[in-house]
Amino acid sequence: MNILLIQGANMEYLGRREPEHYGTTTAEDLDRMLMDEADRREMRLDIRYTNLEGEAIGWIYQADRDDGSGLIMNPGGFVYAAYALRDCLKGVSLPYVEVHMTNLDRREMRSATAGEADGMIMGLGVRSYVLALDAIKAIIAGDSATS
Repeated sequence: MNILLIQGANMEYLGRREPEHYGTTTAEDLDRMLMDEADRREMRLDIRYTNLEGEAIGWIYQADRDDGSGLIMNPGGFVYAAYALRDCLKGVSLPYVEVHMTNLDRREMRSATAGEADGMIMGLGVRSYVLALDAIKAIIAGDSATS
């Protein structure tokens, strides 16, 4: 099971940027934790960070062409107006789980890409990512509530 995890705009500064919202876990710490969690679930996880929407779009299309199993993405700063990214998600067959460390509703934010997600996990800090691994695995296996 090959999963692409895209960390969108500003996520590379995790642990340094707004710790009152995102905590103190660094991007490097999160990556190590998620690689261990993916190994436990017999998943291959490809983690990529970008501040460029077009780069994320290219990676998603490539994963779809390469018969990737699924996509997990925290759009980060793309959440506000990522309509090109949203259109990309409409065009691919990859199962997609969107993840956010904070509760967007509480922060009065709306994700431009969430409407294309098979599911969304938010508000649980770094634990949101671990739950996203379980969710994407279930969706791929056909065990999701939406199947």
